[in-house]
Amino acid sequence: MRRFLTKLALLGAVALTAITSQAEAAAPIKVGYIPVLGSSALFVIEGEGWAREAGLDLQLVRFTSGPQAIQALVSGRIDAYVAGVLPLLQARAHGADVKVVTAASVEELEVIARGKLAEGLPEKQDGGLAPTAAKQLFEQFKATNAHPARIAAQPTGSVPDTLLRYWLLKQIGITPPLANTVSLVGVDIDAAQQAFLAGAVDAAVLREPALTVVRARMPQARTLATGHDLLPDQPGSVLAIVKPEAPEHQAWAKTLASLFLRATTLLSTHPDEAAPFVTKALGSGILTEDIMKASLEHSASRFVSDPTRIVAGVKQLQDFEVEQGLLRKAQPVEDLFDFDLWRQVKQ
Repeated sequence: MRRFLTKLALLGAVALTAITSQAEAAAPIKVGYIPVLGSSALFVIEGEGWAREAGLDLQLVRFTSGPQAIQALVSGRIDAYVAGVLPLLQARAHGADVKVVTAASVEELEVIARGKLAEGLPEKQDGGLAPTAAKQLFEQFKATNAHPARIAAQPTGSVPDTLLRYWLLKQIGITPPLANTVSLVGVDIDAAQQAFLAGAVDAAVLREPALTVVRARMPQARTLATGHDLLPDQPGSVLAIVKPEAPEHQAWAKTLASLFLRATTLLSTHPDEAAPFVTKALGSGILTEDIMKASLEHSASRFVSDPTRIVAGVKQLQDFEVEQGLLRKAQPVEDLFDFDLWRQVKQ
């Protein structure tokens, strides 16, 4: 009888362990994201059902800007982050424990012009304007119109805002202060596109699918700077894990990173297969699958997962943010990345 009771207790313990493990695996993982094409790997994971198959319960939390997502990260309201990399430096500067595991995309952002700012620019362009030509364009616009060109980007501290300032000051050489030559308008992502289409601004920092939508509705719009013009291998969206050393996060971090790599590979090689999932996430009943497919195909080569590819760009932009007073001091950029986990995922 004693042997029977011992065996029964052992079986009960095994069953309890299994139930507990399943409960832990099913614990919700809150992933904050920005609704842009750079977050597409997340939408593929959800759409394909890969997370559920792997025992992960992902809860996607939408934000309209990087700084907004960072506030949620710092306050502990999200477990992972899929958005621009630069705000993470500010988060770490304020004591947040967060690490980038994989990249998601590069060279997402472009500067596009309309109206008088776009007049006279060639319809067919292999890239953006040469730096000297871009500088002259802004100076001539102000002289002719008696006010600086208005450029919409996201709020100060966001990747679009920092990258725009970097291009204006460092790449094309506008003399500070910027306000003497251009006027920067900080709004959220959707508002930037709306402001551009409505003619409330003369230019905007946009990314796909907004670029495809704008060009379809406004063929006279012109590209002032491509993603490569702004900064070669321009850092885009990333997957970052909050408190990656915490046991409850270690339980799923590698699995999520592996799925992210798998989804990024699909986006870069078979973007048409990802179109339905991305349309569902970003279309809001307005964008068609054909538009989304065109956006994904145009961006296919920019979906990259190797985080080492963006380290140099992050350093450049961090140094610029320190110079501009957006960051108090530079942080060790390598400390922002978990290269060990990335190598495990690659293997």
